[in-house]
Amino acid sequence: MGEQTAYAPRRSVLYMPSSNERALEKAKSLPVDGLILDLEDAVGPDHKESARQNACAAAASGDYGQREVTIRINGIGTQWHEADLAAAAAAGPAGVVVPKVGSADEVRSLVAGLEAAGAPDHTMLWAMIETPEAVFNVREIASASPRLAVLVMGTNDLVKELHADHVAGRGPLLTSLQLSLLAAREAGIAILDGVYNDVKDAKGFEAECVQGRDFGFDGKTLIHPGQVEPCNAIFAPTEESVAEARGILEAWEAGAGSGVVTHNGRMVENLHVDIARRVLAVHEVITSR
Repeated sequence: MGEQTAYAPRRSVLYMPSSNERALEKAKSLPVDGLILDLEDAVGPDHKESARQNACAAAASGDYGQREVTIRINGIGTQWHEADLAAAAAAGPAGVVVPKVGSADEVRSLVAGLEAAGAPDHTMLWAMIETPEAVFNVREIASASPRLAVLVMGTNDLVKELHADHVAGRGPLLTSLQLSLLAAREAGIAILDGVYNDVKDAKGFEAECVQGRDFGFDGKTLIHPGQVEPCNAIFAPTEESVAEARGILEAWEAGAGSGVVTHNGRMVENLHVDIARRVLAVHEVITSR
């Protein structure tokens, strides 16, 4: 428990409506780390089947380069869920995103459904945390299966369920965000922050990205291509943090065995070395793309 898997960049993960073929084509050229090809909220009832076909064809195409391609299916109990799950499993995306996962039993049931439908080993489960039930159960959800790779915060639904408001600083959501982060870190899995709704409010969006980064999220889910580049920049290590990390490691290696190591006048301990190594690992992956 708690051991982090190898870093995969998920700074920016963009929802794309799978009923819109032009949007799916445009996604091939976006500088985004991940895509969620949506069959749920962004698709009306009359277009569910065609959207499913589009998403599965896109996920199986290999046309998206290094972008991590996932499919968000309709939730447990909906009339489209079982067909979505089977089709997504057969298409073999990097992940199948499931809305409103509420318990560890649901995680295990979803994993069993993926495996029964022949999902390849690389197709992981991404569970959306967007209800009070899910927040209360998030610790058990996060550790329910090795096939669960990512928690995705569904902040719009959480605000609705709490009878709260969208406010600057997200006060009503802080407990849910932090409990979910704790659960993800204990389980050693990734966690993505929720969406920012006002696509015209660049300053508000950037402030929320900074908040999510400072909290510890791996990245943020997005609803507009214009949000991708600022999100990538904010969730990447800065030049200053990379230089600081290199300096810490150089000081640590030079002072091996001395008992006390300092860098820029500050004592360096094992925890600082661990943080520095993670910063450099993240930087190396991002800059190699």
